[in-house]
Amino acid sequence: MYQSFRPLLDALQRRGADALAMQSAAEESERTGRSIRDVLINDRVVTEQELTEASADVYGMGTVDLVGFPFDAAAAAKLPLSLVVRHRVLGIAMTDDELVVAVSDPGDVVALDDVRAATDRDVRPVVVARSELRKIIDKLQREDNDLADIASSLRDQQSDTMSTFTATGDDAPIVRYVNSLLDQAIQNRASDLHIEPTEGDLRVRYRIDGVLHEVDSVPKAVQSALISRLKIMANVDITERRVPQNGRISVALGQRVVDLRLATLPTVWGEKIVLRVLDTGGIDLELRKLGFTEDNYARFSTSFTKPHGMLLVTGPTGSGKSTTLYATLAAISKPTVNIITVEDPVEYRLGGINQVQVNHKAGLTFAAVLPAILRSDPDVVLIGEIRDRVTAQLAVEASLTGHLVLSTLHTNDAPSAMTRLIEMGIEPFLVGSSVDCVLAQRLARRLCDWCKEEYKPTDAELAAARWPEDEVGRPDVLWKPVGCRNCANTGYRGRIALHEVMPVSEEIERLAVERASAHEVQRAAESEGMFSLRFDGLTKAKNGQTSVPEILRVAI
Repeated sequence: MYQSFRPLLDALQRRGADALAMQSAAEESERTGRSIRDVLINDRVVTEQELTEASADVYGMGTVDLVGFPFDAAAAAKLPLSLVVRHRVLGIAMTDDELVVAVSDPGDVVALDDVRAATDRDVRPVVVARSELRKIIDKLQREDNDLADIASSLRDQQSDTMSTFTATGDDAPIVRYVNSLLDQAIQNRASDLHIEPTEGDLRVRYRIDGVLHEVDSVPKAVQSALISRLKIMANVDITERRVPQNGRISVALGQRVVDLRLATLPTVWGEKIVLRVLDTGGIDLELRKLGFTEDNYARFSTSFTKPHGMLLVTGPTGSGKSTTLYATLAAISKPTVNIITVEDPVEYRLGGINQVQVNHKAGLTFAAVLPAILRSDPDVVLIGEIRDRVTAQLAVEASLTGHLVLSTLHTNDAPSAMTRLIEMGIEPFLVGSSVDCVLAQRLARRLCDWCKEEYKPTDAELAAARWPEDEVGRPDVLWKPVGCRNCANTGYRGRIALHEVMPVSEEIERLAVERASAHEVQRAAESEGMFSLRFDGLTKAKNGQTSVPEILRVAI
């Protein structure tokens, strides 16, 4: 009697379930034909979580809690929706040769065989709660039906596309799909969302921890409606498709509001949309938590505690320059200090700081607003970016007249900032006397603390990385990414900053006046104790914060 249930019931009993209640549930299942799972849960013999964990024990599998799990959208996209619905399985993470699949019935070998055949990959099943899996699959079905409805209606009503599909009602399919797209991007910690038209469809990608992941492919017929909906949300002209436009969207997520910066770009296949997620709730603006070593922090903090001078943060787009500057402002902001910023755009709103938004259409440029700011008696001025000679000249003059000036510059390293300003047309003697410190930085992915694995590096690996044994020392062990449910099987979760801090000494000032090359400035700075970006990165790899391949990816 009920022998087929015995392994599951034994596993539940080991977890403390009542033996008599389980026997009654098994008898009820055989008498009525109801599944043992339904009887156990609906008759409140055990909880769904207890049953999930017991099922995993029986089959020797792991379990995953789908609530709040960071899904890998690329893994989900590997399985056709028809297969997902038929077998109630879902791809949740992926490596080069393995797909992690969520199942509620670990004994369904037919489902796993079909997944292997459909993906041509090794499959690692994990057991999940049936109710949570059903919610996610139902949501995928709704989104797919929404897209099908939109595409079908667009084909039937091409002449009335704008009025029909830019509606703001919450029940409109395009509205539901766009809201789902934005919510998923924020929950997955994406920094950017890319919507890119191609010849045959519309590609959707998220940038997570600095790396792009393709998450969806939308029918070409939906392109116009989807882009128009986003442009309406950002309050930009939906009829203008020939020139780039910029806008801003606010999305309510639980108890907080997340801002997204929208930029359009005309391409040969239509308008590309990029949404940058400006989630202040996910950023800790405490300077010491941004990855500074003790030595670099001491050198950097000396510069922003001075009453005047210029502090520059350099690096490519997306290297965290703005976050570092905001954290610096947070460190020096107090009621006795007048801080004014001019930015394009204002990415984060900060309390107690006067922030000015550049408006090119109205003539409010960096160069136009800076004189007005200096007449407003500031102690600290933040300039979003030095892009031209006029802005650079005003920044230099402000620093020489008793103001602390913070700004960003696009250079590959700290020494190049001096030569870049001179190339802009600033007199070398002004560059040397106005710039007090230059900070160059990059962002590297941080190893997942749950699954990173240590290993002994080989001589060949250290030689390929040009490991500086004399300064850093030869590492006995290093760490590598593995992948687990906490990092969506990537091996990385979050990012850490690499820094290169160059205080401007008398020697560096002399080299600037002599128009020395960036290489000469770098040699002088390193002789005075500056650590390069690569050196700082390898030090953090030795400490287990990131991996050597990741450092070589961002700091050659």
